[in-house]
Amino acid sequence: MNIYDGANQLEQDLRNTQEVADLKLAFEAVKANELAYKLFDKVQNKQFELQQKQMQSQEITDDDIESMRQLTDQLQNYSEIKNLMDKEQKMNSMMEELNKIISKPIAEIYQDK
Repeated sequence: MNIYDGANQLEQDLRNTQEVADLKLAFEAVKANELAYKLFDKVQNKQFELQQKQMQSQEITDDDIESMRQLTDQLQNYSEIKNLMDKEQKMNSMMEELNKIISKPIAEIYQDK
């Protein structure tokens, strides 16, 4: 089997996991709540803005940090967003485990000094 065939199969298998299904439903619930979705979008835009500043070696100001903190504090007011964050965490845990499995041959090279 070609390694890319295996990667494509993994992608298809991933699509069929409960974690992906739960994440999709959670995101649809956020989108269904107009206020929650607008806030979610604001937070994503602010994160992107701060990442751009970092990549361009621009200073992230106290005002930037405070603005982001206020936005993220507001996220807690929406059960849909809290549920989405929980599903994202579960998805991230699975992805970390998959990454450990996939990168095991490389890690073993460095362990066998």
